[in-house]
Amino acid sequence: MLEMLYEESATSTRAGAERRFYTVFLVLSIFFFVVAGIIAFFSTSVIPTILESDDPAGIKAFSILTWIVPILALVGGGVLFWFIKRRFNVSYDYTFVEDELRVTKVYNGKSRKYLTTITADNILKIGWADKPSFADTVRGVQGQKAKYLTPNKMPAEEKEFIYLLVSGPLQKVLYVIECRRDLLEYLVKAAGVRKLERE
Repeated sequence: MLEMLYEESATSTRAGAERRFYTVFLVLSIFFFVVAGIIAFFSTSVIPTILESDDPAGIKAFSILTWIVPILALVGGGVLFWFIKRRFNVSYDYTFVEDELRVTKVYNGKSRKYLTTITADNILKIGWADKPSFADTVRGVQGQKAKYLTPNKMPAEEKEFIYLLVSGPLQKVLYVIECRRDLLEYLVKAAGVRKLERE
């Protein structure tokens, strides 16, 4: 086992705009939740009054719905915006340690979600995503799409898109990461130079 440690992050090339979008959706989400809470607070005194009235059951049901439906719609909107905001200001952390590449997704620079660990022994092929071998590899994984572990559509300055074909418990998985040449060298050294596709 090689004693190596290397850490790198793939951050969005549109980080400023991504942060603004994140903030907008966060504020909208909080606004919807607050308004829903205010309406719910008032409904706790209005709904019992409706239930105690002498109105027919149909009118009571309609009156109650006029309070409940907006609350549900606002809560639904708040939840929707809450999840939409997680699409923005996302980055990926790569930690290479002891022949393993650990990948974590980072939301807004704060909350983290572990995604996967790729061990050097399970790497079948390493190459550049802009070379012909990448297209050949995609065809070889039976129509599966490559899993991009980067927020960018094009690599940032001084970085490259590298693909890793990995043997999984059920099937092969094709990952694409965005990294500097340093991380590629660590991966090749750990997995073996014969697994590097140069074309």
